Amino acid sequence: MPRSESPSKPQNALLVLGKISAILDAFSLRQPVLTLADLRQATGMPTSTVQRLVANLVGQGFLDREGDAYRIGLKMAYWAAPATRGKEILDVITPLLADLRDATGETACLFRTEQHYRVCVGLAETRHALRREMHLGKILPLHAGSAGRVLLAWDPALLREVLENPLEPITDMTITRTEDLEEVVARTRAEGFAITTDERESGSSGLSAPIFDAAAGLVAAVSISGPALRMPREVCEGWVEPLLETAERMTRLIGGRFPGEARSA
Repeated sequence: MPRSESPSKPQNALLVLGKISAILDAFSLRQPVLTLADLRQATGMPTSTVQRLVANLVGQGFLDREGDAYRIGLKMAYWAAPATRGKEILDVITPLLADLRDATGETACLFRTEQHYRVCVGLAETRHALRREMHLGKILPLHAGSAGRVLLAWDPALLREVLENPLEPITDMTITRTEDLEEVVARTRAEGFAITTDERESGSSGLSAPIFDAAAGLVAAVSISGPALRMPREVCEGWVEPLLETAERMTRLIGGRFPGEARSA
């Protein structure tokens, strides 16, 4: 009769799998290349364990070596491709809005450009009774609000077109001077996100970040929005990292990359 498998073997396999997952999770679009020291610090595992697992991952093609550092291997990209093939980009990234909503408690949205406007194409509404009105298909101006800044920051041609027309005031805080809009859009591109208050609606705040495709082209802006009463500037600043992490996850899911980031060889 065949010997029964020891209960410890599945447990050990799961333990190793968890360690491998921790190593792979350490890589991101902002940190695509990591050294062994970086991986040890990110995972908290002993150096010998990291060295052994990384060597195995390189041998299997899950990691590629670049000098003394490593990046996710092309084999992983090959496996990931079927996950999104045949699915619309919005179908892939929209479910992550609920995670962002749950992490912050506020409404999470996706915006895309439509001519000289931005349109809400994805939505996970806050569970608070007091909320900003938002619905799928809502059309909003590009020159007011954090999502508009993001959409203009990575589309210079669209920015020029918007600046050719009068910037209509919506609230007392709406930017109406072309020089001012150019300045804040440039800052948004440099910082990688935008935070605004009272620009489109008095008593409201928002923060947004960009999502990119495989050609580093802008796909959409992901946003968190809500009443300024719950979202003063310091709260918005505290949510920048969760916002950027969500934008990065969305970009990764569609095989995207940030502008200036080299393609994998």
